[in-house]
Amino acid sequence: MAYLETRGLGRDFPGVTALDNVDLSIELGRTHILAGENGAGKSTLVKILTGTDRASRGEVLIDGRNPADEPDLYKNVAYVPQELNLFPQMSVAENLFMPFSRTGHGGVVVNRGALVEEAGSYLERFGIEADPRELVANISVSDQQLLQIARACTNANMKVLILDEPTSSLTRVEVDRVFKVIRGLLDRDHAIVFISHKMDEVFSIGDDYTVLRNGEKIESGRIADISEAELIRAMSGRDITFDEHFRPQVAVGDTIMNVRGLSGARFRDVSFELRRGEILGFAGLVGAGRSEVMQTIFGYLKAKAGEVTVEGKPWALNDTSASVDGGMLYLSEERKHHGIFPLLSLRENIGISILSLTRGSLGISGTREREAVQKIIDDYGIRTSGMGKRISQLSGGNQQKAIIGRAMATRPRVLIFDEPTKGIDIRTKTEIYKIMKGLAEEGVGVILVSSELDELKKCASRIITMHHGRITGAFDTAETNNETLVGAIFGTEAKADAN
Repeated sequence: MAYLETRGLGRDFPGVTALDNVDLSIELGRTHILAGENGAGKSTLVKILTGTDRASRGEVLIDGRNPADEPDLYKNVAYVPQELNLFPQMSVAENLFMPFSRTGHGGVVVNRGALVEEAGSYLERFGIEADPRELVANISVSDQQLLQIARACTNANMKVLILDEPTSSLTRVEVDRVFKVIRGLLDRDHAIVFISHKMDEVFSIGDDYTVLRNGEKIESGRIADISEAELIRAMSGRDITFDEHFRPQVAVGDTIMNVRGLSGARFRDVSFELRRGEILGFAGLVGAGRSEVMQTIFGYLKAKAGEVTVEGKPWALNDTSASVDGGMLYLSEERKHHGIFPLLSLRENIGISILSLTRGSLGISGTREREAVQKIIDDYGIRTSGMGKRISQLSGGNQQKAIIGRAMATRPRVLIFDEPTKGIDIRTKTEIYKIMKGLAEEGVGVILVSSELDELKKCASRIITMHHGRITGAFDTAETNNETLVGAIFGTEAKADAN
């Protein structure tokens, strides 16, 4: 019997129908996969299930009752968003039990000691390697992701837990830990709604599935009764080629960037070369230091030692403005915090980076800006109802293509992609892979940081592996097997030269 269900659910916005006649049935003790490409309607459905948005038609039932009549029923549904949504300048324990009134810690004065004491069992259960008194800003991204899941589980009323791309910043070991927690919740008669574009996870943890496409329910059933290819076809409406590669097909040219003896936060003595005509991949576990290396080269983090040259000339470290002016751009994995201005429109988000193309004698030319923005929308296939739409209302994949498009409008020499397909559906991933391949073939220096080995194998010409802040090897992708790469990622000594 369904604990959470929708009947004929629909949601209309001006000029667009986000959901149309969607039926959904969630049973306790089971994991239900909510599948669909970016923009399929999953986020709108989740907002309605959690009470943050209202349906235009149809109804939601929780335990057989309509929460429109009993709003407290929404407390039985907890949601963990894809993007990090914590308070960085508050402690781990404080974040875990907020809002305090919901978790029994409310009152005139909050007993911080009690928060810290109670937090211990949650941190141990979820394998969060942080002191409960530590500021969230100082713990790893993976621990922050786990903390969000743990916080949802402090809700005593929770019977349904909705997880939106919960493993996007986690290592395989941490993913296994999350799955163990999920299975424990199922044993205690909870239901999990699991949203993920990672097919291996979907088939590992899922019991049931529902596919949305263009706001409509396409099909539903038991995971055991559908293949990976069939599920992807239902999501995208077409067949996807799994073994397609996106490595540049041009001769490798001269060195664009040379890094020597670079040391900084969480890494030391890193040396490598980036060559024209290649995509250079960086592999490693979360916390290996890959992102920190890139952020230090770009100037976001302070360098402690070492030097960088670009096209033979010394590169100014510790200065992001000099990096941008010099033709280097870093595309962060955290789009929401470092990539977009969420309250501004798509036009404003793109236009703010192409002022040199739109500036006239009396300031910004509206006509030039609209033409330039429209060209980027067309060239990069950004799906939107109009450039005036707020960028935060676009799907993650379309946000990412907007970020890439505006970056390329400035004609960079070096472009660093840090987890560029995080939370993005398979078809949009393919589009971004093709963009990266085309850039490398045009002579742009491309670096790809990714936690997905399959992604690196598909796209990177060479792969550099890191472990605990040090390079453990550099490999020609086409000639290296997965076992060798995994060994280097886990710190096995590899006889390879980063050059």
